[in-house]
Amino acid sequence: MKILVINGPNLNFLGIREKAIYGEESYDSLVTRLTDKAAAEGDELTCFQSNHEGAIIDRIQQAYFDKTEGIVINPGAYTHYSYAIHDALRSVPDILKVEVHISDINAREEFRKISVTAPACDAQIVGHGLAGYEEAIDLLKTRYYSQS
Repeated sequence: MKILVINGPNLNFLGIREKAIYGEESYDSLVTRLTDKAAAEGDELTCFQSNHEGAIIDRIQQAYFDKTEGIVINPGAYTHYSYAIHDALRSVPDILKVEVHISDINAREEFRKISVTAPACDAQIVGHGLAGYEEAIDLLKTRYYSQS
């Protein structure tokens, strides 16, 4: 399966920022973890991170043209207000999408409890740490192969 993992703002600072919430593991470690999983399971995986909303939208649109079959997205703070990312996700209905959050956004500040991007996705995983990304990949694959 061809999978794209998109991480939004500040996720490149994993292992540096708010370790009590996001853990000690670095962004590079997360990428290695996911790349190794994909290689072991025969999947094609691309990881993309940007602190810029437009770059995230551009990458979602590119996924349509490069025949991506599944997207795992952690929009970071854009989760709570980016209708532009919501619309970009909706514009690729043939691509399965799972939104991931490392922390449990429902147990944090009030503004974090609202996701405007989740309705444009097929599922959401919150509060499972970095393992949530692996769970999202597994969920994408289960749903993808059950459709085939």
